[in-house]
This record gives sequence, C-alpha cells and structure tokens, in this order.
Amino acid sequence: MHSRDLPFSCIDPAAFRDAMACLGAAVHIVTTDGPTGRAGFTASAVCSVTDSPATLLVCLQHSSSAYACVKANGVVCVNTLDGAQEDVSRRFGGKTPMLERFAGGPWQTLQTGAPVHPLALVACDCVITRTVTVATHDVLFCRVVAIQRAASAPATGANSCLVYAGRRYHRVPL
Repeated sequence: MHSRDLPFSCIDPAAFRDAMACLGAAVHIVTTDGPTGRAGFTASAVCSVTDSPATLLVCLQHSSSAYACVKANGVVCVNTLDGAQEDVSRRFGGKTPMLERFAGGPWQTLQTGAPVHPLALVACDCVITRTVTVATHDVLFCRVVAIQRAASAPATGANSCLVYAGRRYHRVPL
C-alpha cells in the first residue's frame, strides 16, 4: 500500500498537542517592523530549511496578535533566546500589549528593520519569500539576509539556551 492510498484518520487535536508537548524546541522571539507597525511573538515552531540560500521556516497562527503586522511588513527577525530569558518569552507569548512587549532594553536592527533583541544568542534577520497556509497557521519561508550573534553566544561563553518541552521551560547547557 502506498501512502497516498492510506485513509486519513481523525486525530484528536488535544491528543496531538499532548504528543507535540513531548518534543523539545528552542524558544525564539519573532519580531517585525515596517509600515504596519512593530510586533512580535514567541515561537518554538522554527527550523532551518536550507543553508543555500539560508532559509528558516516559521509557523505563525492566524489568531496571533502579530499576524497582520508580520504578513503586511513581509520581514521578520528570529531572535533565539538565552536560558536566562524566560521572562522575555512569557512577555511575547502572553496577552501583554504589543508596545509593552518591547519594553526593557534598547532594541537594535540589522538590514530589514525588524527588531533584534540585544541579548539573543543569535538573531536571523529575514525577508519572507513564501507563505503556505495550513489550516490555522501560515508556514513562512524566511530568507536570512543578516545574522548577528551576541557577545555571549556559545563561542564566547553563554552557558545555556532556552528550550520548551513538556509544557515547561528548561535551560539546556551549551
């Protein structure tokens, strides 16, 4: 039997979310800025696609408060968080008003103008080149146009990265 011949099963959404909670993932703040304003959200559904051209995949829920700005601006910066930045993740992941999410530090920019968190382990500044809609989310294919590693990035002594697994934050030693 070929995979195209297999019947689609109805997987309970809650059971699927419980299964996905078993997967650990790095925590990122995805930011944007442009004609429709500054916005950002916490994401763990981020991964590399290819290194030539350097491309990331970012999943964005349609109901996200950042959705309209990200789509209209067409640029994002994927800021990978250090293990000590759980508070930043919570601020960008909750119901905090958008302007308050960016409080607490001087944000920088690279090529696209999307905000770069000053303490991110690495920031990948990107242009969104393709979007694929899958049910409640858009899958963004993001071409990396600039990279910035923090002075405390792994090569220079940062001691952990922030990971989300089992519906909890964890610090993973580098």
